Amino acid sequence: MLSDPTFWVAIAFAGFIGVVLYFKVPGMIAKQLDDRADRIRNELDEAQKLREEAQAMFAEYQRRQRDALATAEEIVAKAKEDAKIIREESEAELQATLARRQQLAEAKIRQAEEKALAEVQSVAVEVSIAAAEKLMKDGLKAKEAGALIDESIKELGSKLN
Repeated sequence: MLSDPTFWVAIAFAGFIGVVLYFKVPGMIAKQLDDRADRIRNELDEAQKLREEAQAMFAEYQRRQRDALATAEEIVAKAKEDAKIIREESEAELQATLARRQQLAEAKIRQAEEKALAEVQSVAVEVSIAAAEKLMKDGLKAKEAGALIDESIKELGSKLN
C-alpha cells in the first residue's frame, strides 16, 4: 500500500482537504462570493437608480422642450398681432397724413384761385379805368365809347395770359 501511488494521491488529497478546511477556505470563498454578489447587487441597484434618474431627467427635458415650443409659438403669435396692429396704425397715420396734405393742397388751390380772381378783377378795373379816362379825354360819343369798352374787354383776355 505504501508503494501504491494511488494511496499517496489519496493521502495528499485528504491532506489538501484538511489544510483547506483548517484555514477555512470554503468560508472565505463563500464570503468573497457573498461580498461580490452584494457588490453586484449594489451596482445593479445603483444602475437602476441612475436609469430612473435619467428617465426623470429625460421627461423633464421633454416637458421643458414642450414649454419652450409653446412659449415660442406664443411669442410668434404676439409678434404677428403686434405687427398687424402696427401696420393698421401706420395705415391710419398714412391716411390721416394724406387727408391733411389733400386739404392743404385744396386750400392752396383755393388761395391761388382767389388770388387769380383778384388779379383778374384788378386788371379789369384798371382796363375799365383806362377806358373811362380815354373816353373822358377824348370826349367820345356813347356809340364810340361802347365800341371802345368792347375792345378793351377783348384786350383783357390777352392781357391776362
